[in-house]
Amino acid sequence: MTTSKHLLSSVQVARFAAHGYLRMDAVVPAEMNARAIEVLDAGIPGVPYGTPLLAAFPEGSFARSLVELPPVAGALRSLVGPEPTVDHHAVHIREPHGGEAQPLHGDAIIDVRPDAFDVQLMYYPHEVTADMGGTLSVPGSHLRRTNESDTGRYQNLRGQTRLTCPAGTVVLLHHGLWHGGRRNDSDTRRYMFKIRFNPTVAQVRLWNTADLADPAVAAELSAWFPWYETAAGRLEIYNRVRLWRALTGDATFDIDHWVTRVSNRPSMGSNA
Repeated sequence: MTTSKHLLSSVQVARFAAHGYLRMDAVVPAEMNARAIEVLDAGIPGVPYGTPLLAAFPEGSFARSLVELPPVAGALRSLVGPEPTVDHHAVHIREPHGGEAQPLHGDAIIDVRPDAFDVQLMYYPHEVTADMGGTLSVPGSHLRRTNESDTGRYQNLRGQTRLTCPAGTVVLLHHGLWHGGRRNDSDTRRYMFKIRFNPTVAQVRLWNTADLADPAVAAELSAWFPWYETAAGRLEIYNRVRLWRALTGDATFDIDHWVTRVSNRPSMGSNA
């Protein structure tokens, strides 16, 4: 469904690993966006959990066309690999001046996988303005283990983002990213279509690795976010390094020796 020129770069994947999402503005063409509203109003039939992607959405369907757009297909292949399964999908519609803000949450029970993750695609077929209540998310929150809406008591966190975007924007989220839909205070219906993908292959070097040694990779992985605590925030960097080691298969990668020093176990000498 894609060619190498549409795969993500190492810098882009490192940014995803640090921020917990990848945003692609206006990547869906206008004619598809115009068709989307009718399709989403009619609803998209559900599929059993774990349905292979190509079986989940028939050829010629809107959803199949969406995931086969080269930039979208390339990004998905770079993050979850070929032939992922569809965990579930949903159409979310907020009526004008309707709805309540969702509690801040992650879309999973506590997930202890250090070397794998699911990806959630969120598609916005029309422009989302500030008063339309776009998805709020907390960059860099995806590797802090919480259980679903444990974070729901938090009202605002420093550095959170509230999505505004042009029509045809697709956002790919790590399944653990803290997020929540907002109230729609506009006069316009707000639409969002979500698909969650489960990988079926090891998520190791699935992207274009030509720039793997670029210093910008380590710079992306070193990102610090305003809501991080001075002490516990360091654990986010630690977990990020562990994730990057898994994604690249490079057990020596580190940032400021953080993982190396705590995993150092010199063997005992024979005279000990």
